[in-house]
Amino acid sequence: MSAVLYEVSEGIARVTLNRPKVLNALDLPLMGKLLEVLDLAANDPTVRVVVITGKGKGFCSGADLRGLPDEPSDGGADTDASSPSPDPSSWVARAMDDYYNPAVRRLASMPVPTVARINGVAAGGGLGLALGCDISIAAHSADFVSTFGSRLGIVPDMGTSWQLPRLLGRARSLGMALLGDRIPAQQAADWGLIWAAVPDEELDARVLDIARRLRRSSGEALARTRQIMDEASSRSLDAQLDAEVEAQRVLIPRNMIGAAKAFVAKRDPDFDR
Repeated sequence: MSAVLYEVSEGIARVTLNRPKVLNALDLPLMGKLLEVLDLAANDPTVRVVVITGKGKGFCSGADLRGLPDEPSDGGADTDASSPSPDPSSWVARAMDDYYNPAVRRLASMPVPTVARINGVAAGGGLGLALGCDISIAAHSADFVSTFGSRLGIVPDMGTSWQLPRLLGRARSLGMALLGDRIPAQQAADWGLIWAAVPDEELDARVLDIARRLRRSSGEALARTRQIMDEASSRSLDAQLDAEVEAQRVLIPRNMIGAAKAFVAKRDPDFDR
């Protein structure tokens, strides 16, 4: 079966990580398929919003550590010299460059909004995947954990080292990264790590409601809003005001004039993607 399921209905693309026996742990086949379906969604003019979730009890438990190579071979008598073991650091770097980081970049550049439906644990790279979406909705039974430093002795990756300080500030982001504590969904919402935590039985309805609301919006306006907010921390106020003007120069003639007419006529606006 495919490691990632993909379906489109009524303008909503649903991307489901499909390795439930290992809590949807990320391996290279899954990441390759994830990149493929994200590209499909990005290039499909009928798609207006993307929802990412996990099959079974977990959202994503992070990288599948069983796929890591052992120490590189030393060329001893018991080693097949024609196929030595890869150097672990080089192998991981290539995997990050070719699979994991491109997925984070693709989420950040999606022309339509993205929603994370967090139905269970989001750990390690799974945390990065969830935070890479524009809006994250979690079931109360879900939790969030940064396993990198506390359990693996590495730095947070898949964008979490960028996301956590912006969402939580230095104290909480370092606490999560260094201690590896599990953060329950409601606490994550209270902290501002995610948009909302809801009772498990209400998760699907809440996600569908948000997806439908986003589907009616202008994809370009939403993508530009994501970009302008992500860049705000690196700009002065004057530079940010100028960036707002430049965005409005594009969006007002494309969207606002027609939307104003729709508002006066008491009907919903009809935005292009």
